[in-house]
Amino acid sequence: MSGHIAIVGAGLVGAGWAIVFARSGHQVKVFDTSESIRSRLPDHLKASLEAMAAYELVSGVDDIMHRITVCASLADAVTGADYVQESVIERVDLKREVSAEIDHHLAQTAVVGSSTSGLPASSFTEDCRNRERFVVAHPVNPPHLVPVVEICPAPWTAPATVEKTRDLMQSVGQAPVVVTREIPGFILNRLQGALLDEAWSLFDQGYATAEDIDKTIKHGLGLRWSFMGPFETIDLNAPTGIDDYARRLGPMYVELAGGRRPAGPWSDDAVRRATEERRARLPQDQIDARRAWRDERLMALVASQKKLES
Repeated sequence: MSGHIAIVGAGLVGAGWAIVFARSGHQVKVFDTSESIRSRLPDHLKASLEAMAAYELVSGVDDIMHRITVCASLADAVTGADYVQESVIERVDLKREVSAEIDHHLAQTAVVGSSTSGLPASSFTEDCRNRERFVVAHPVNPPHLVPVVEICPAPWTAPATVEKTRDLMQSVGQAPVVVTREIPGFILNRLQGALLDEAWSLFDQGYATAEDIDKTIKHGLGLRWSFMGPFETIDLNAPTGIDDYARRLGPMYVELAGGRRPAGPWSDDAVRRATEERRARLPQDQIDARRAWRDERLMALVASQKKLES
């Protein structure tokens, strides 16, 4: 790429994207409408990079910082960019407004990826002049530590846009997943939502505490899921592979699904009880510190995985 990368929206996700691209050698220009976010951003980025450096996930923190420029306007960030990562708040009206402004300043061959968690690109890019160059590029928060990116086109997104976005994400160390057509929630949040619905149902019916349900994932499924997915998991869990597993255990899962309570709104009582349980273990004023602990554990896990892969 001859141009720079533009980041529009510099909250937790946008800041993480700035690190993703800058650590890979790209010049990055960042804009956020909030002056306070813009003023705090350099310190936030440097602290994140220094923490990553402690786990040998990056080197040359100052060099990475020098590749990031905080801009005073969207036009300054987007003009001349090869790729734009939009990461504004998850509101259709706002994304439509911001997409139109990005579209106005978009370079002739530039592509725009949106960090939306569940909104289809068709809901906010239809009126863009260059709508064929807009696509969803949905990360997991924080994107500089969790590499998967879901790339999901609108009906009018050009195949070349999907390919260019996928190749860029691959080149900067992310793990791109192409969703072939629009579906609410894409892949990750549909999988996460199915697990959450069952977790809430089990908790609401009193089968286990929230802590023990979390423990089941943390010390059970999550250990395998940290390095392989559900299809590979079952492929390795039967003597001759996935078809063998389907024959042996498929009927059991059908029976479980048949007896499962239909998904519905999470009950107010269950939310209240789960909140009480969580706040008893983690007071509200300690959430930020625990979030920092989470990021530290992610860094350690990613560092360990990199060493195993090498």
